[in-house]
This record gives sequence, structure tokens and C-alpha cells, in this order.
Amino acid sequence: MKLLATASFALLLASGAAAQQPPAAARPAAPATKPAEAPVPADYTIGPDDVLSVVFWRDAEMSAEVVVRPDGKISLPLLNDIQASGLTPADLKIQIEQQAKKFVETPSVSIVVKQIHSRKVFITGSVLHPGAYALGGQTTVLQLIAMAGGLTEYADSKKIVISRNEGGRPVTLRFNYKDFINGKNLQSNVVLKPGDTVVVP
Repeated sequence: MKLLATASFALLLASGAAAQQPPAAARPAAPATKPAEAPVPADYTIGPDDVLSVVFWRDAEMSAEVVVRPDGKISLPLLNDIQASGLTPADLKIQIEQQAKKFVETPSVSIVVKQIHSRKVFITGSVLHPGAYALGGQTTVLQLIAMAGGLTEYADSKKIVISRNEGGRPVTLRFNYKDFINGKNLQSNVVLKPGDTVVVP
């Protein structure tokens, strides 16, 4: 009899504890996660095909995730087309806030760079996988050759050329692969810039 009473009392306590638990719907929701950001190089400027998240504080209707169009512009609710290409995220923030003042008294905007597709380098000629490669961080000529699968059997590794544009002028740099792997002319393994083309004869 005592055992039955003890069991009944334990069951009553368990029922009371369950009743005190708030239903799942009433529990506070987990905080929203911040949009994932891409690693942004120090000299980054926005370019075509980059993916941006434009967030207006306390105004979800004006916020949007956008892709920079080939003409360098993005489209936002109410504001329509805004030039983004060539600007830093900080510059774009200022420009959007200025235009948003027509609709919001004190707009506060955050620009999150979600994906970077505009920073590309190119490699052509005698490598296994010629083409365009995204420039996510610092990348040297040797690293790009490795990314492209390495040199082919008949590549002229002594006459590799890096073609770039500096201030509107074409510039040609040379890279001797054989010299470099033998410890010579180490400075020739330059860090590539967006738009550079490496030619392997």
C-alpha cells in the first residue's frame, strides 16, 4: 500500500512539472542568424556578379539580397537602380542612405558582402585547366599555375608572361618557372591583381 502511494505521489509531481513547462509555441524563438559574410580583401571594390545583402535597420521591406548586374547597378525596393560597381561597401552604404532619405527620416543601412565573383584572374596556354579563377585572397603566379593543374609536357616554362592593366596602360611582367623552382628571381612570383592574365606558351 505504501509503495502504491509513493508511486502515485511521484506521478503527481511529474505531471505538475510537465504542466509548468510552456508549450513549444510559447517558448522564445532562437535569435536570427546574421547573414554569412565572404572574406573581403582590404582593397575590395564591388563588381559585377557579386552578391550583396542590403539591410535597412527596422525596415525589412526595403532590405534585399541583390546581385550586381553587368552594368554595375543593383535594384532595391523603392530606390530602384543604384550604381554599385567600383564602390567600396562603405561608399555604397553612404549612397543608399542618401537616396533613402526620400522615404525614411534617418535611414541606417548595413552592406554585407555574401559572395565575391567579380575578382577574377585568367590563365591561358599550356596548362591543364586554362580559364578564369576567382581571386579569393592573395594568389601568386605559381599558385595560379597550380590551381590550373600545372604546366603541360610541352610548356615553355621559361617564358611565362603576366599581362595586366595599370592606370589604363598595359603592363607585361615575366615569370621564369624553372628559375624560380631553382631558387632564382624569387621576386618574379608576383601577387596577382584582379583582371591579370597569365600566358603560358
